[in-house]
Amino acid sequence: MKLKLATAATLALVLGLPAAAEIRIAHVYDRTGALEAYAAQTQVGLMLGIEYATEGTFEIDGEPIRVIEKDSQLRPDLGRALLAEAFGDDDAHIAVGPTSSGVALAMLPVAEEFERILIVEPAVADSITGSEWNRYIFRTGRNSSQDAISNAVALGQEGVIIATLAQDYAFGRDGIAAFREALADTPAQLVHEEYVPTDTTDFTAAAERIFNALDAHDGDKRLFVIWAGGGNPMGRIQAMNPERRGVSLATGGNILPAMAAYKDFPGMEGATYYYYEIPQNPVNEWLVEQHFDRYGTPPDFFTAGGMAAGLAVVEAIRAAGGADDTEALIAAMEGMEWETPKGTMRFRAEDHQAMQSMYHFRIRVEDDVDWGIPDLVRELGLDDMDIPIRNQQ
Repeated sequence: MKLKLATAATLALVLGLPAAAEIRIAHVYDRTGALEAYAAQTQVGLMLGIEYATEGTFEIDGEPIRVIEKDSQLRPDLGRALLAEAFGDDDAHIAVGPTSSGVALAMLPVAEEFERILIVEPAVADSITGSEWNRYIFRTGRNSSQDAISNAVALGQEGVIIATLAQDYAFGRDGIAAFREALADTPAQLVHEEYVPTDTTDFTAAAERIFNALDAHDGDKRLFVIWAGGGNPMGRIQAMNPERRGVSLATGGNILPAMAAYKDFPGMEGATYYYYEIPQNPVNEWLVEQHFDRYGTPPDFFTAGGMAAGLAVVEAIRAAGGADDTEALIAAMEGMEWETPKGTMRFRAEDHQAMQSMYHFRIRVEDDVDWGIPDLVRELGLDDMDIPIRNQQ
């Protein structure tokens, strides 16, 4: 797809200057704090998605798109207030965000109160499109069940004994709950769950409890780690020589800087949401090319997610005939399919969760690559996984 160069006036609109008639999209995301790397990628991806979908014009049917940025700073109370400000004071038609599951859960009721759509990207907790869901919530990001089921496929083999380590908040607990449920359908056995505070830096005591629990069992012993943000424990636990206890580590995908630690784990298996070399489609080809040209690096985990959200926004507004009618937007988005860097996504009508591919990988190490390379073992397509519908509506 060839894109028109955005004019200075169009770029001014995108950066937030007022216009007579415009489509207003609020991006409320955790730009400050432990997840700021994720947030920055999401913002880049969101803008690239809008650019791609509008062929560089940043307009839909002649109306310019204005993106309003707000920093929720990993604070649920602030996220709630900023979303209310975006819908109330800024009169945003649609909002996107946030990064943290805890912040997202605080924001969900605001979308219902204002009867405006919130597209959740990239917060993961199942409860967002589960027990805390309302009809104004759509999610382009994967949920904990999609992470869990794909990783259960990768790890759930005969004779495998698994313990888990996760952060003690919504992302970690929802993720392990979904993983436990998914693993129950495999021959593998889950024998221990360990939760630690999000700011933990010393994992000695937690690791010892995990090793002791695994010592009581015979088999192929794995420690499966779910972690978000800084302080990833993989390297610290590996330094404790878990192999002397017969334990190997496993985890899902992550951003490229975090995957530098994966170079210590050649052959490690797991499942990931995205790696830039895996999907083969025109949208991803454009994303990879543009990201290298503009930033000198490949697009990362959350860049792809942000782009999927930007593409969904434009597709939905076009399908609804504009951004002003929320009910028309909901009708257009339920069951909507659109193309993303990961291929086709589909909003499930029942809970508005995006069905999407996940990728079973095996880590390969190359001296001239700064991270462990997740080679594709198997693509799990959007219809290959039985993702539970967890909302209570």
